[in-house]
Amino acid sequence: MRSPSPGSSAVVDCAVYVDGIRQPGHDDYTAAYRHVRDTGEGFVWLGLLAPTEDQMTAVAEVFGLHHLVVEDLVHAHQRPKLELYDGVVFLVLRSMHYVDNDSLDRANDVVDGGEIMVISSKDFVITVRHGDHTALAGVRAALEARPTALAYGPAAVVHNIADHVVDTYVEVVEAMQSDVDDLEERVFAVSTADLDIDVVYLFKREVLELRRAVVPLSGPLAWLSGHQHAPLARHIEHHSDLIGGHREEEIRRHFRDVADHLSTVIDMVNEYDERLSSLLQAAATKVNIQQSTDMRKISSWAALAAVPTMIAGIYGMNFEFMPELDWDFSYPVILLIMGSVCFLLWRTLHRHKWL
Repeated sequence: MRSPSPGSSAVVDCAVYVDGIRQPGHDDYTAAYRHVRDTGEGFVWLGLLAPTEDQMTAVAEVFGLHHLVVEDLVHAHQRPKLELYDGVVFLVLRSMHYVDNDSLDRANDVVDGGEIMVISSKDFVITVRHGDHTALAGVRAALEARPTALAYGPAAVVHNIADHVVDTYVEVVEAMQSDVDDLEERVFAVSTADLDIDVVYLFKREVLELRRAVVPLSGPLAWLSGHQHAPLARHIEHHSDLIGGHREEEIRRHFRDVADHLSTVIDMVNEYDERLSSLLQAAATKVNIQQSTDMRKISSWAALAAVPTMIAGIYGMNFEFMPELDWDFSYPVILLIMGSVCFLLWRTLHRHKWL
């Protein structure tokens, strides 16, 4: 009985595909890869979930992965990127998921996600997932249902994973559209007393998080789609076997479609970022105006209170000689003076909209 490969506890799925058809009995990645190398047919697709360093080292020994790739695969929080190591393409993607909150006032996170790392060669694909919302079972099932697509080899897997991730970006930005619209309505329509600027800051932070996931991916997709202005375009002819061999141009067309979708997402994210920056400025301005209005009202009422206080303070002094104190109408006259001055002051402040 064959002992399982080291690190098999992190394995989600392992299979050998020949001409787009899943071959039975290849759930051990060591034996599966040996079979592919011996027969020269098909490729191995190995799926891993949050492997430890020891588990990933064992996998790397079987597939001959560079030690720098192992470090990146074990430690999450990588930026989206594409790197080449000894005939292997290493692609990092950030998965995103929209968190539907009942109320913007109670929102904590608007987007959440994890990381998907793909290592691709001409005879294997390894996917390593970290965090939530990174499941690829649906992608694998969809590809297995289309053998003609899966027959393109590892490039088809890389393309469908990238397409799946970018599609989730589209869902996220479309879901955020209504939230940003609601925020605009609240900032410009709701009274300042009901305006919570922290909610605007929350969405600004979440949009920046989304931007860090989508913008860096444009470079890798540009390279995979064969744009000559891509940073790694000069290497493409030397590694054409990694992205489809004789079917290279067809694969490139598919990647260009994904890149176009990503460009749309980036445009929407940039639009949200600009709108939220404007909302932050508008909200801060409204708060400053409200604070200024409150200070004017406080100052106005303080001035109104100062008039009777001053007059009463004068007659509260312990002077021996104050002739008006002996007048029969001194008390009502003083009250009339207080009231008249306060009324004139109130009228002036009200006319200038301080009250």
